[in-house]
Amino acid sequence: MDLYRYWSDTLRQDAAAMRRYFHPDAHIRWHNTNELFTVDEFIRANCEYPGQWDGIVERVEKTEDRIITVTHVFTKDKSLSFHVVSFIRLKEDKIISIDEYWGDDGAAPQWRQDKQIGRPIK
Repeated sequence: MDLYRYWSDTLRQDAAAMRRYFHPDAHIRWHNTNELFTVDEFIRANCEYPGQWDGIVERVEKTEDRIITVTHVFTKDKSLSFHVVSFIRLKEDKIISIDEYWGDDGAAPQWRQDKQIGRPIK
């Protein structure tokens, strides 16, 4: 399975292309918002989300039974930016489950800035 192509098709909000990556019995969990999706619901949530999107897969790790991706997702106008970590399980070379964690990109909270701890990664 080509996860770089999967992310490209997802970010382009191409429902027909996205569908071919999924096992019919797949389920997707967005833990930050406590949501469980079927494949159809997940594709709809992605493809009907407002705006035009882009992104970069920053990291892919494979374990015995999972593939983990870290992806920087942002609007094409750069007004919104997120990092998403996806734990993907495959069955018959199709996605059977995704556990996904989304985080808003932004500045460190003021209390840490006030303490002058930490520094920018980049």
